Amino acid sequence: MDTDKRAAIKELSPSGRLRVGVAVGPTVGAGNVAIDAATGKPRGVAVDLGKELADRLGVPVEYVPYPNSGALTDAAASNAWDVAFLPVDEERRKKVDFGPAHMVLQSTYLVAPGSAVKTHADVDRLGIRVAGIENTATTRAAQRSLKSVVIMNVKTADELLSLLRTGQVEAVVQSREALLGLAKKLPGARVLDGSFLNSFVAVAVPKGRPAALAYVSKFIEEAKASGLVRRALDNAGLTTSVVAPPGPMP
Repeated sequence: MDTDKRAAIKELSPSGRLRVGVAVGPTVGAGNVAIDAATGKPRGVAVDLGKELADRLGVPVEYVPYPNSGALTDAAASNAWDVAFLPVDEERRKKVDFGPAHMVLQSTYLVAPGSAVKTHADVDRLGIRVAGIENTATTRAAQRSLKSVVIMNVKTADELLSLLRTGQVEAVVQSREALLGLAKKLPGARVLDGSFLNSFVAVAVPKGRPAALAYVSKFIEEAKASGLVRRALDNAGLTTSVVAPPGPMP
């Protein structure tokens, strides 16, 4: 075993296994996984990539669940997980170190059945009620883009769907992939065209682990080139999602 891999294993699996932090939602999205009803196990892009990374390291994989990506990010300082696949923003960079992106992220709104809201401009009107998941890159970006609306923060995507279904909000915000999944659970709900945020989902490690960061960065570049990322997206049902280009985030 070469020196770089030994150093990576020491930083990536100090417990003897690779602990992959995952945000769990009701459907698979750009930055979250879902629990398979038949098996009770998580499924999604982070699951497939985490399993392949653990296999390369020669250690077992363990998935550590969180209710949203904000809680997952905050847990980085507690040594509760070793690697994660997270939406990128500047606030999150303060808490984790990012490697290359593997997925392009678009964020938009899901509006209730029969809603008069047709465009992003329609969302930003006095009296429109919008909800998002607290402490997430998407909700932070949405709030920056809105001048007339203060977003209601909740902890989970299930809460977003409940608010929309019961008419307590006119729109909810998440990644396009996650919203398409939610829309299937609320007939007549519509995902708005366009986006207010074009960003990326990238591999991340807790701060202060340079060998781990170098190893996962190389892994992601190889995973993009080999088609592994594309297959992981397709396996998750994210067939229209875009693989990030080679190299660091633009």
